[in-house]
Amino acid sequence: MATIDDEDIVDDDQLESLLSFPADVQEAIDQVLPSNDPLDRPDFNPVDYINSLFPTEQSLANIDDVVNKIRFKIRRLDDEVRTVVRGQTNVGEEGRQALEEAQKAIQDLFTKIKDIKDKAEKSEEMVKEITRDIKQLDHAKRHLTSSITTLNHLHMLVGGVDSLTSLTRRRQYGEVANLLQGVLNVLEHFDKYMSIPQIKLLADKVKQIQSELGTQIIADFEEAFQGAGAKYGPSNQKQLREACYVVNVLDPKVKRDLLSWFVKLQLSEYLVLFAQDQDVAWLDKIDRRYAWIKRTLVDFEEKFGHLFPPDWEVSERICVEFCDITRKELSRIMGRRAVEIDVKLLLFAIQRTTNFETLISKRFMGVTLNETQSKPPTPAPAATTNPFEESTNPFENETDQEVTSPSGEESKSAAKSQATPFTGIISRCFEAHLNIYIESQDRNLAELIGRFLEDLRQHGTPRMETDEGSNVLPSCADLFVFYKKCMVQCSQLSTGQPMQDLTKTFQKYLKEYAIRVLLNNLPKLSSQSNSISSATGLIQSILKEGEVTKLTEEEQCRTCSILCTAEYCMETTQQLEEKLKEKVDDHLAANIDLNAEQDMFHNVISNCIQLLVQDLETACEPALTAMSKMPWSTIEAVGDQSGYVTAISSHLKTNLPIIRDNLAASRKYFTQFCVKFANSFIPKFINQLCRCKPSSTVAAEQLLLDTHSLKTVLLDLPSLGSQLNRKAPASFTKIVVKGMTKAEMILKVVMSPHDPPQGFVDNFIRLLTDSDINDFQKVLDMKGLRRSEQSHLIEMYRVRNPAGSNSNLGEGTAVGSHTQGSSPEPESSRIKKLERLIKKRL
Repeated sequence: MATIDDEDIVDDDQLESLLSFPADVQEAIDQVLPSNDPLDRPDFNPVDYINSLFPTEQSLANIDDVVNKIRFKIRRLDDEVRTVVRGQTNVGEEGRQALEEAQKAIQDLFTKIKDIKDKAEKSEEMVKEITRDIKQLDHAKRHLTSSITTLNHLHMLVGGVDSLTSLTRRRQYGEVANLLQGVLNVLEHFDKYMSIPQIKLLADKVKQIQSELGTQIIADFEEAFQGAGAKYGPSNQKQLREACYVVNVLDPKVKRDLLSWFVKLQLSEYLVLFAQDQDVAWLDKIDRRYAWIKRTLVDFEEKFGHLFPPDWEVSERICVEFCDITRKELSRIMGRRAVEIDVKLLLFAIQRTTNFETLISKRFMGVTLNETQSKPPTPAPAATTNPFEESTNPFENETDQEVTSPSGEESKSAAKSQATPFTGIISRCFEAHLNIYIESQDRNLAELIGRFLEDLRQHGTPRMETDEGSNVLPSCADLFVFYKKCMVQCSQLSTGQPMQDLTKTFQKYLKEYAIRVLLNNLPKLSSQSNSISSATGLIQSILKEGEVTKLTEEEQCRTCSILCTAEYCMETTQQLEEKLKEKVDDHLAANIDLNAEQDMFHNVISNCIQLLVQDLETACEPALTAMSKMPWSTIEAVGDQSGYVTAISSHLKTNLPIIRDNLAASRKYFTQFCVKFANSFIPKFINQLCRCKPSSTVAAEQLLLDTHSLKTVLLDLPSLGSQLNRKAPASFTKIVVKGMTKAEMILKVVMSPHDPPQGFVDNFIRLLTDSDINDFQKVLDMKGLRRSEQSHLIEMYRVRNPAGSNSNLGEGTAVGSHTQGSSPEPESSRIKKLERLIKKRL
């Protein structure tokens, strides 16, 4: 056998590393040499392979055959490997030969490329030699062409200057206009040759011709319009028309001087006719100024409008200059004769002026004015909710109504559109004198307030006769309609400081209206003069018609009318503030604030509600007094509700419908009235209840029945006496239930026995969880206990600390139930019997 050297021995780990290939290499091998032989698998396991060959002990009998097959396979593989290795040796020799041949081919190719490059360089040098003379010819041609062009321009310039000189002398302006423009265009090509004396001389000559043309044309116009035949019109109109085209080519200053002279010439007569010492210069004849300029513009258009190019806008320039002169002249004359200006004259002048501004804004575009942008239009305000907006809201559709000024002048308030450049071009001179207008409005408003007071004294306040009617004072709508007229009119005059001054006047008379017309006309409550001693007489007096209500029905209606009027004024004042902010200049809008006036009207509403509540309470006070003075110790059986409850119910049923009907348009304030009355009446009722001394359980039961009856009436208070059964507001119901339940709990405690003391105290704590020791003392007084008995119970109450108790029993809880030592059965049965009686009576 052959021996194996130690260095030929490879351990298993090394063999594994040699036979293991990366995954991508193994995948490539599988694609090139696909094989199903287990020996070719990368995860070949010898143990598994041997087990597959010899699965059982009996199969070992064939081991020699298997070994021979494997040895044969090994020899075959050796032969294949030997063949491949020898083949690869031959391939290397062939590769070296091919590489050497390729290198020789590359060298040959490099040599050929170098030869081609040398020949190309020689060709380029040859081409340069051939084209050298041609380039010189090209440069010469360009210079020659430029020289010829320059000589042509020079010839044109020289000829043009000579022609201009000749044509200017002959005043052939039609030809001059075209030729002059051409000469100026040609002269631009010689800007870089101005250092040449001859060229500089020609340029100076052109400037001299331009200056002579400007002077000559202005002189021609002066001769035509101011010469001997000027009154018949210029005879050389064609020549002047052509001269205007020449002016367009000349320096813009010539055009400005010519137009300035011509416009002043057209207005020279105006300065003489309407000088400050003339009668027609005063404001009462301001119409004549605008009539004169209208005639002047018409005459100019007919006679001389065709002389000037349309883009000169000569008519507009005359009109603008007229407006500037008129504004300055009116400012001077009004400054000198300010004492003679009254509001009627001022409004007349402003109206005529604004009408004229509107007229010229339709005729002209304002292109000659420096300022072409004006204040953008104010967006329409959002719709506001007002219960009277259909008939009396003065700030709806304001721009579609005819505005009548207080002085009797009428003007049409057009829809507010974007301001034109002519807006205020004359009328802003009146702004300095608008204090006269503001003072006049102040006087008119003072008279208006006086008239309101007189009408109120003569006709009184309106009543709510039908559901569609209104008991708002007509004067408030008249006031805000007057405000609207003043505001619209003032916004046409000025949207600056005068509008802010007018706002202060509005504020002044809003306060005047709130105080003098509304607050000062609220009725006064009269004191009760008759004192009634006996309880029976007291109840009888309550039942008598006309002796219990402190306010008459007319006074109640007046109070409700003033309340509704104040509500209307408060809402409309807010709309007035929004409108004023829209119309005034943006930088003054922050100064418009009518919150104080709105608060004042809200204060009027509060006073009206308080007066109605006080009146209703006053009507109920005699009945409450009668309740505390009734002989409760003599009552032997529970019967119908007592007379004082009937009296209170009667007064409520009599007065509530009147108030509710007159506040039909102000439901939220009627609800406030009911809430305030409940908050005020129930504590007074409980206070009078605590003064009663029902020494017997029957008397307490009678009081409990009366209390429950009164609670039912109060819960139905908002819809009392109404045909519509509306559910009372939750806030009102909560107040009544809480207050009257406390009164019922007091009576239930009074009905419970005070023996044993601990049970009585616990019963009080459960039924009156939010009470204190003073309430406990009142309950003891109602029970008629002696001081010695009270002291022990009060001490026990203090020990029990009722403030820490959170139990809250319902109104139907049996008094004394679950108390130690009490007798709940008889007491519970009596209360249940009383409750059945109450339900039966109801």
